[in-house]
Parts: sequence; structure tokens; C-alpha cells
Amino acid sequence: MGLNHDICTLFMSNKAISWSIFIVLCLIWGSSFILMKVGSEGLTGTQIAALRIFSSGIVFVPFAFMHLKQIPRHKLKYVCLTGIFGNLLPAFCFAIAISYIDSSLEGILNSLTPLCVAVIAIVFYGDRIRPVRIAGIVIGFLGLCLLSLLEDNISLDNYGYALLVVLATFSYGFNVNLVSHHLKDVKPLPMATVSLSLMAIPSGLVLWWNGFFQLDFSDSVVQWSVFNTLLLGLVGSAFATVLFYALVQRAGGLFASLVTYGIPFVALAWGLIDGEPVGWPEAISLPLILLGVYLARLPDKKTAEPVPPPSDQLEEKPVVKQT
Repeated sequence: MGLNHDICTLFMSNKAISWSIFIVLCLIWGSSFILMKVGSEGLTGTQIAALRIFSSGIVFVPFAFMHLKQIPRHKLKYVCLTGIFGNLLPAFCFAIAISYIDSSLEGILNSLTPLCVAVIAIVFYGDRIRPVRIAGIVIGFLGLCLLSLLEDNISLDNYGYALLVVLATFSYGFNVNLVSHHLKDVKPLPMATVSLSLMAIPSGLVLWWNGFFQLDFSDSVVQWSVFNTLLLGLVGSAFATVLFYALVQRAGGLFASLVTYGIPFVALAWGLIDGEPVGWPEAISLPLILLGVYLARLPDKKTAEPVPPPSDQLEEKPVVKQT
């Protein structure tokens, strides 16, 4: 009885930790669009993306040297790919597209990430995903579409830039599957520090080529834009990447990717702070999205195996002495 209680307590604690990480990631990434928007007042989209990744990579360099030995040599190629698909490529896609497409359309397209994760897992890795989980992904996606469609009139102008967001979601999908299939035995902190440190090299070159170091840093607009972008890099990339990889390893890539469904509600919260009204579209959409997340989070059914009792509870068999 005591052992079963301990197992249940451990399960509940792990589940609580997973949900806590999920909520923190929603808060961080839900605020990233505001930081990018402020950053665009004094920087170009390319400069924002490059500075975001460069700052997160530079701050991790000292830790990367310490953590490099914790990563098996044959796994380094996968760690490098996570930096490209999980940080570098999506950062540029989102930063460039945000100035040309509606935020509502960007939110809908960003929510394609769980579908991309599922499709890539099935097609490239042969994973089997329960139909109820697929239903949860679709229901959550429909709820988010409903929220966006009822809130704003979405413009389909500049659809080429919208394709950049789609490319970012596929990039996230590949990254989640890389972590869940090839890097399960690598701890999240070494994975994040090494991958982001490697990305500091190409992002630093992009900053140089795009004239970032020639900007007038005495200008208050440039200063405020740089500050918000640095905050985006240190919190939205560096810190959040460690949390995200921990969530993928704890709860699986599919559940971790559902963070994209929580991001719009953080944006709505920022709207409330600014005095924007929240009405019936949110009241209809929120239950749908929460239902989708719940269904997609349902654990796989496994045949329960009997747990042997502790050694101190085993009955001792009488020893028969032979004469």
C-alpha cells in the first residue's frame, strides 16, 4: 500500500511539473510578439532575429564549454540541428513576417505546429498516434481559428510572408521530433547551451552584414528596441529553450508543441492590461482549446504490471533442515 502511494505521488508530481513548465512557456512565448513589435520600431526583422539568437548564444558560451563533454560525440550533429530548426530558422521567419501579416493570421499559422509534429512523427519516424490525440489537436486548432476569425478581419495580403510562418512551424515540428527521438538521453541544459552557442556564429555574421553595429545607439528608439530584443533572446530563447526541451523529454513532443495553443491567450491578457475588452469570442474559443489540449494529453493505455513488494516485506520461507 505504501509503495503504491509513493508511485501515485511521484506520478502526480511529474504531471504537475509538466503543466507548470507548459504554463511558463505559454507566458514567455505569448509575450514574445510584443517584444518583437517593440523591437521593430528601431530594428529590421533580420536584425531582431539575429540579435535574439546571438544574445542567447553568447550568454550560453561559458556553459557550453562545461556541458560539451556531457553530450556523446555522435549526438552533436543532432544538437546542432536543434539549434537550426528550433531557434535560428524560426526566429528569422517570425521576425521578418511580423511586419507584413496580421497577428491573427500569424497566430493561426503558428498553431499548425502540433499538426506538423504529428505528421512528421508519423511519416518520417513511423510513430503511431492515438486518434483521440489527433482529435484533440484538431479541436484545439479549430478553437484558435474561431478565436482569430471572430476577433479580426484577417487579410490574406502578402501571403508569401505567411508562408514563412508555415515554414517556421514545420521547422519546429522537425526539431521536436529530433529531440524526442534522438536526444532523449541528453539533458535539456547541455542541449540548449551547446546548440544555441553554435548558433551565435551565423547570427553574429548576419548582424555584421546587416549593419547592426553601425546603428546610432545614442538614439532612444534604437536603445529601447535593442533592450526588448535582448530580453527576447535571453528569456524567450535561452531560458525558454531549456524549459521546452525539458518538457519534451518529460511529457512528449506532441504535448510540448501544444504550447502554441496557449500563446494567444497570453496575448489577450496583455490586451486586457492595455484596456482592450474581452467578449464572447474568447468565451467560446477557450473551452474548445482547453478540450483539445486535454484530449491530446491523454496518456497511452498500457497494461499494468504487478509491482513486487519491497524486500523487507517478503515472507521468509521456512528452511527445511535435512538430517
